[in-house]
Amino acid sequence: MKLLTPIRSEKVWGYEDWIASTHKDGSQKDFIELVKDYPLLVKIIQANDTLSVQVHPDDKTAVELEGEGSRGKTECWYILDCKKGAKLIAGLKDGCTKEQISAAIKNGTVSGLMNSVEVKKGDFIFIPAGTVHAIGGGIRLMEVQQSCNITYRLYDWGRPRELHIEKGVKSIKLEADTKNCFSDGKPFSLSPIAPLAQNFECPYFSLIKKNFSGGYSFLASKNEGYELLFVVNAEKLKATRTDSDGQKVLFETLQAEQIFAVSPGEKVTLEGKAKIIRIKAK
Repeated sequence: MKLLTPIRSEKVWGYEDWIASTHKDGSQKDFIELVKDYPLLVKIIQANDTLSVQVHPDDKTAVELEGEGSRGKTECWYILDCKKGAKLIAGLKDGCTKEQISAAIKNGTVSGLMNSVEVKKGDFIFIPAGTVHAIGGGIRLMEVQQSCNITYRLYDWGRPRELHIEKGVKSIKLEADTKNCFSDGKPFSLSPIAPLAQNFECPYFSLIKKNFSGGYSFLASKNEGYELLFVVNAEKLKATRTDSDGQKVLFETLQAEQIFAVSPGEKVTLEGKAKIIRIKAK
């Protein structure tokens, strides 16, 4: 079990901490030494202002637009904290066409086509590749995504940054397209925004949320590669490992928003009071 060191990137709207990454645009040396190329990227996003309205391609479209070896980007968000009344954009209104979207981007009325939803601490949002989205100001969240840094900005609220309208519109998945969203042909759906249930699964990753007071033990699968352990919050939380030599203290104190890489076959025991999320790549 290894604590990973975040990489911070300042943005016009706030900042990102890449807390588990082997991506070339922000790779952690300590993580690469363990896994070389991890298929997921985990971030903490602090949005002091609203991010651009954007979309990410799926696997097939990423290769078509950016070349062989490119991954798409399906992601999800877990709200760590937010101001009262904070909102985000997730998806477009029913019946929208790509022609309408293109026209609305050009005349500055695209916000009228988007679904804006109020969120609260603890909410979970699934954003399949091809979903138009934006994180609103006053939100802090943890993002789990495919290891991809392709973002197509459609609208940026008047900020003078480059837009990627042609590629972005091509990447958008509308209701009629959803049967082809995932590389394995499985359909996606934008589930209602709600607190994260105990388990979540999609074709690229799975999440297991645990709340406990006292202790919690788990055995990482020997056959599924490294998994990640994210600490949402903690009180006097300690981590130990059990192996053939007995029990060994790994970390005397775990803190909120730390993330750890857990070795295949490693048995970890957490003692204290905490909320954690286990993240597994598929």
